[in-house]
Amino acid sequence: MKLGRLTARSIILRGGSGPSIPRRSLATAAMPTSEPAQIEVKPSSVGALEWTGDLLVLPLHSAPKPDNEEGEEASSSSKPPPLAVLSSAASGLDADPLLSGVVAELVSAAEFSGKAGEHASVRLQKGRKIAVVGLGPKESSSSSDAAAAAGANAKGLGAALAKLAHAEKPVSMAVALPDGFKVGDVAEGFAGGLYVDNRFRTGDNVATPLKLKSLDLLQPSSSSSGESGTVEEVEAALNLVAGVNLCKDLVNAPANVLTPESLAEVGRSLASEHGLACEILEKAEIEALGMGAYLGVSQGSKPGECDPRFIHLTYTPKPTPNNGGGGAQVHKRVALVGKGLTFDSGGYNLKAGAGSMIEMMKFDMGGSAAVLGAAKAVGLLQPRGVEVHFIVAACENMISDRAMRPGDVLTASNGKTIEVINTDAEGRLTLADALVFADNLPGPKMDAVVDIATLTGACIISLGDKYAGVWSSDEGVAAALEKSSKATGEKVWRMPLASAEYKELTKSKIADLTNVGPRGGGAITAALFLQEFTKAPWAHIDIAGPVWDGAKGGATGYGVKLLVDFVAGMGKEESA
Repeated sequence: MKLGRLTARSIILRGGSGPSIPRRSLATAAMPTSEPAQIEVKPSSVGALEWTGDLLVLPLHSAPKPDNEEGEEASSSSKPPPLAVLSSAASGLDADPLLSGVVAELVSAAEFSGKAGEHASVRLQKGRKIAVVGLGPKESSSSSDAAAAAGANAKGLGAALAKLAHAEKPVSMAVALPDGFKVGDVAEGFAGGLYVDNRFRTGDNVATPLKLKSLDLLQPSSSSSGESGTVEEVEAALNLVAGVNLCKDLVNAPANVLTPESLAEVGRSLASEHGLACEILEKAEIEALGMGAYLGVSQGSKPGECDPRFIHLTYTPKPTPNNGGGGAQVHKRVALVGKGLTFDSGGYNLKAGAGSMIEMMKFDMGGSAAVLGAAKAVGLLQPRGVEVHFIVAACENMISDRAMRPGDVLTASNGKTIEVINTDAEGRLTLADALVFADNLPGPKMDAVVDIATLTGACIISLGDKYAGVWSSDEGVAAALEKSSKATGEKVWRMPLASAEYKELTKSKIADLTNVGPRGGGAITAALFLQEFTKAPWAHIDIAGPVWDGAKGGATGYGVKLLVDFVAGMGKEESA
């Protein structure tokens, strides 16, 4: 396992540009990688005051909001927020002679309010430090989403610990977990918060590596659930983050480094590392399958490394002792299809002018990054009961004397003809042939086919950059995705397929379909176009908004957690 060594009580997490990402995972010497520090992350039953190390962290909630808060704000907007309230556990620790009220003094002196992510620290005797970290307001346990809120708070605590590790520079750190916080959630937030991409920086621009060598997750002696977190929970969380970080690395990579061929090499590496079946189709093989829509998009690129590469990885669960060591039990078959435009110029309908975002079009393969990140996580987590196909039609959309033109008619691999109205509506053309491929795979029919793509600006207009849009032909698949969204915190919003109202807008007067409808309802007509190429229970996820964090200037890794949870849930349906 590439996370490092797994001992009886610990997981070694490789931080940096992404734990567990191979040094040559992008198949090019032009992509340097940092050599990250090793950080041991482990659950522990040691008491907070018995723990010996550099930095002990106590999480604190902010004070409850007063009932008349609105009136108070109106009368005194400059009034400072109330100080954080010490929990009974924190008060008990603070009353111990070893601390003698240090925590309360720190809260008062730093005017610490407990706002989420806020922190303050003080040095104790013998060079040790104690820090407080804000959790924000405490959620009501009666809330219908209390479990999801607790998970989000725990992940937020983990992210705050990563920031604290940078700020305080300890070699060893421990956090006294509040009751109800799962070690896996905290580890997930911590590992995700460590991500930094140094691959294209030099000299002083390279982020300083952490000094931290260990993080102990100190669990309360008695919890409301009566259960203690395990090393397996931490391992699962770090394996998931490994997939997310791979997704980030791929989306962040510039198009002159991440080409269709180097993306295919990522697929080969994943297959080799995690025992996945691997099929990479090159141009001649793609032509033999009649993938005319996909080939139409790719034909303007420079031959060679920028030729199309069709990536197909397959995860099959391993045999378990329950079935006598025979063939693995597969209850469900799922295909995940990711849009893989490693660069989108727009073609002859060139992205030009302010707001065109042409300089950002390296992220137009965000769907494929989510699918390959999910492949890595699934390969590490080994979910039972589900066979998963990871499918990417990788190519570029470029301008040349070979490029497709507005008005061209393409023939997809299911025989349907498509009039190209706009060459910048290219992603759905590549997805069309990929969806047909998924439908035609040998064996039982797919129980679910989910495509994920940075498909339309219209979806950004509708939902902004925090939500992905979901369209589905199947209520069960849609419900499962919404459940996974709540479980993982990756937000989705169900959108109308509106076939009766808008399907005619996808029709062409000279061919079967057009590749773009009118401006109004553009995200809906894009989904209706895709539906023409699959007969399976299907969902389309448009991640044009949440794929990128403009404020941080980097990829979010969106989609990996959602897809992995969805896949695992499909496997559990029959085996439960």
